[in-house]
Amino acid sequence: MAWNEPGNNGKDHDPWGGGNRGGGDQGPPDIDEVIKNLTKKINSLFGGGSGSGGSGSTSGGSGGLSGGLLAVLAVVVAAAYGFTGFYIVDEAERGVVLRFGKVLDDVVQPGLHWNPPLVDEVNVVNISELNAKTYENRAMLTTDENIIDITVTVQYLIEDPVNYILAVQDPERSLDNAAESAIRHEVGSNFMDQILTTGRAAMADAVETRLQDYMSAYNTGIRISQVNVVDAQPPDAVRPAFDDVIRAREDEQRAQNQAQQYANQVIPEARGEAQRRIEQANAYKEEVIARAEGDASRFEQLLSEYSKAPQVTRERMYIDALQDVMSASSKVMVDVEGGNNLMYLPLDQLMQQSGSATGRTTNSTQELRDLANQLAPYLPAPSNSSAVNSSRLSNRGRGGSQ
Repeated sequence: MAWNEPGNNGKDHDPWGGGNRGGGDQGPPDIDEVIKNLTKKINSLFGGGSGSGGSGSTSGGSGGLSGGLLAVLAVVVAAAYGFTGFYIVDEAERGVVLRFGKVLDDVVQPGLHWNPPLVDEVNVVNISELNAKTYENRAMLTTDENIIDITVTVQYLIEDPVNYILAVQDPERSLDNAAESAIRHEVGSNFMDQILTTGRAAMADAVETRLQDYMSAYNTGIRISQVNVVDAQPPDAVRPAFDDVIRAREDEQRAQNQAQQYANQVIPEARGEAQRRIEQANAYKEEVIARAEGDASRFEQLLSEYSKAPQVTRERMYIDALQDVMSASSKVMVDVEGGNNLMYLPLDQLMQQSGSATGRTTNSTQELRDLANQLAPYLPAPSNSSAVNSSRLSNRGRGGSQ
């Protein structure tokens, strides 16, 4: 019959060993019994024996409880101590181990490592990260006794983690102080115009070199990667005047560039023109020399022919000279019968009128013949002498057309 069913001789026993439910003790289960049962189980796990009844049983249970708890606590503490000693170093990091305050020789490389806690102190440093700091320095004095406000950015890496951890108490503060000193030294060694215009890069390089010397002398383990002069301005009170000076300097540079551009354009053209004139002069010289040599050769040949037949050669030379003179003349004088009168024919004007009518100026033999035919009715009948003159006129017309 179940303990909580009716008809149990008037007694309802609970599983915890309590009294009568109807009129007995209905309190909670006995704590001592619970502890006693738990102690027995722990002792059975660690091989401990169970005591017998009476007072001896109670004292034996207390001793087993203390020993088991201590063993469990020892295992838990040992496991926790072992697990807390594991740590991971990333690829970009290095570790420095201090054993009772003394640094170990080897730097911890990336990977999973274990060191005994409370004995070793592990400091992990990132050696691949590029760190940057900006320094805004105001009212700095230059070598020409001007005041300037400058902003400088310093980029650095941690090169030696051991020196970074141990050599200096606060390497970041040392870097700040050294950067301030280096910047002031280089600003005080340069003129204001250089810092504001073309000397920024040179000053940044000088600050980088000096700051690296400071870091190496202090053994901070920091390597300066780059220094940049971000901004350099005069004080606010005098900034408009300096802006005017900078604009004037820019105008000067622009004028110089324009003049240089003009010089680059004009000088090659002048050289080309000079070379062209030199070539023309050389060609003219060659032409004159060749013409002179031809005239000399022709004169020598003419002299040779003149020595063979002087009279014939003289007449021929006279005729040729007369033909050249008359061919170049545009005026014709015609002997008219019945006196010493001469008829003047302005051929140049007649030919010009004829040319303007036809839209062109000609000087051919056919046009001269047409002109002679137009004038024939106005002339007297040709005699022998007139026929000779007409023949001469015709010859002169042919010579003019040649």
